[in-house]
Amino acid sequence: MVRQVRRLLSIKKVGHAGTLDPFATGLLILCAGRPATRLIERFMAGRKEYVATLQLGVETATMDPEGDIVQTAPVPDLEEVDIQDCLKSYVGRQMQVPPAFSALKHKGKPLYHYARKGIEIKKEPREITIYSLEYGWYDPRLHQLEIKVVCSRGTYIRVLGSDIGKKLGCGAHLVELRRLSSGRFSVDASLSGDDLDGPGGLPQLMAGMIPVEDALAKLDEDGCTPVGK
Repeated sequence: MVRQVRRLLSIKKVGHAGTLDPFATGLLILCAGRPATRLIERFMAGRKEYVATLQLGVETATMDPEGDIVQTAPVPDLEEVDIQDCLKSYVGRQMQVPPAFSALKHKGKPLYHYARKGIEIKKEPREITIYSLEYGWYDPRLHQLEIKVVCSRGTYIRVLGSDIGKKLGCGAHLVELRRLSSGRFSVDASLSGDDLDGPGGLPQLMAGMIPVEDALAKLDEDGCTPVGK
């Protein structure tokens, strides 16, 4: 998406405020121009909201559908109250270890660069906050569970999903992940990334871009374009 916006605007200074995993969809804040890219860190600081679907009973190396299956286990009979109790235990401040397959840097290279070569680089646990963790639905036939999470910057929903699976006694990995909001920006008010591919991409981008003064009024920050993937 960064390359697409660079091409449409014919400028190099374009950046994003928060990585999305390749399998994920949803809101991606793009900042265009030096005044905007200088504020990326401030855009990344807001709370994030996600909806995720967990596949219980199957663990993968990446904690998502892109990794190899490393372990399977039978899923116990789960009542909604059991799941609710489990989810409640993860609300609040806690320490979380970043996954080996992530964009965090080690010696200038992302961790997934090493993980793909079979080299595991362990990062120190970081403090995160889960502000709310809501039960969506559970399909006992497919053993799939939907959750909605509001969390602080730096939270890995893949790790949270894996931890929930372990606590339920069967393991889990994410099969779907969608970012609904970041700070005060919502995916409902974003542009469609697919629409930028067509001949009308530039007009749509310009029409959807938030002017500096409007962004300042909304977030006390400037110059970003929310884009839905």
